[in-house]
Formats: sequence, C-alpha cells, structure tokens
Amino acid sequence: MKHIILVTGAGKGIGRAIALEFSRAVRHHPDFEPVLVLSSRTAADLESISLECRAEGALTDTVTADLSNMTDLRRLTAHIVEHYGRIDCLVNNAGVGRFGSLFDMTEEDFEYTISTNLKGTYFLTQALFAMMERQRSGHIFFITSVAATKAFKHSSIYCMSKFGQRGLVETMRLYARNCNVRITDVQPGAVHTPMWGEVNDEMQALMMMPEDIAAPVVQAYLQPARTVVEEIVLRPTGGDLQEE
Repeated sequence: MKHIILVTGAGKGIGRAIALEFSRAVRHHPDFEPVLVLSSRTAADLESISLECRAEGALTDTVTADLSNMTDLRRLTAHIVEHYGRIDCLVNNAGVGRFGSLFDMTEEDFEYTISTNLKGTYFLTQALFAMMERQRSGHIFFITSVAATKAFKHSSIYCMSKFGQRGLVETMRLYARNCNVRITDVQPGAVHTPMWGEVNDEMQALMMMPEDIAAPVVQAYLQPARTVVEEIVLRPTGGDLQEE
C-alpha cells in the first residue's frame, strides 16, 4: 500500500534524516510503500536527498517551497491535492531560529522566525488536516523542541514560536480524535544541525545527531493505526546544553 508522506524542511538536518529513515523502512516492512513528497527552500538540497531516498527504494517527489510565503504554501498543498488526492502523513519539520540576547532581537528576526514556525506550520496543517478529516485517517508530526516547554535565555523568539506550536498541537488533538487522525509532538533537545552554525568538536560530542530523532518518528508512524505515540521527548544523555 502506498503511503503519501510530506516532509517539510527535508533538505537538511532532521528533515533529511526522517526522509532517509522512511526510505530505509522499506527493507523491513515489505508492505510499506512510501511516496515521499519532499519540500524545502533549496532545490539542490531536494535533488540530493531525493536521489538518496530513491536508492533506498522509495518513490520521491520534490516541491521547492518557502513555507513563510503563502503563495508557496498554497502551491505545495495544491500539488498534494492534484497529484495524489490524499495525504497519509505530514511531518511539520521546517523551522528556523535566530538566537541572542533579548535586547538584540529585531523586528526582522521576529518576522523571520514566526512566519515559518507559526504561520507556515499553522496554515499547512490547516489545509492538509482537512484532507485527513475527510479520509478519516492520517498522521501529523510536529517537530517542536524541548524549547516548547522550557525557556532558554538566548532563545526568546524561538521559544515563543515553539511554545506556540505546542498550543497548536494540543488544539489539533481535539479535532483529530474525532476522525481517527494521529498527532505526535516530537520534542528534541540539542541536535547537531545547520541551525547551530559552526560547532566545535567538544560541543558536538554533547549533542544528538539527526538520525537519533528520525528513527523514533518512523517507528511511531509504523505503529498500528489503533495506536498513537502522542509525545516523543529526546535529549542528549548529558541533558540540555547550558547557556553561559
């Protein structure tokens, strides 16, 4: 059976790892036929991850889109409707962040973060949940963060956006339970991804890797439809990285 799976932010980091993990699941689940719709802002990244996923046996489709742009977002949702007419899994992974002192953050930093992490996530979920509601099936993952429940001093706007995403997660559960749709909130701690910029070897040794997040996501999706993993919290073994 084909599973139509949209992964946003699929070009790098956690999104890339999730796409690859879905592809590799084909080896162990012969009846699982993922069609991976991969979306990100950078076409070259999508081409690269698409080739890797196909090499693992998955079918892929790529859509370059910036989810902070409503025109791009509508084009992505229209692509799903027109090409597949259904959606089995949405992985809301696309996210951005800028970090620094509360007093150094600008309006541009605010708009940049909120337009993707909140506006983009909200309206993509709104559009694709409507399809799932009609189908009476589906699974939505929100890749939030431990910053959705814990504040970090140099992450004021990022934390604000992630606390907001958690509000959406909890609201979606109220709708989803009435139509057999599963909702999973994935809260990673520090993961070595491009969002962190340059990271020295000492700090990297304290962090998780994207594949550490990807495996539990795919395992949660492959649970029987009667079962939902509602929350996945993953932290480095040594705990959250401490801010100076």
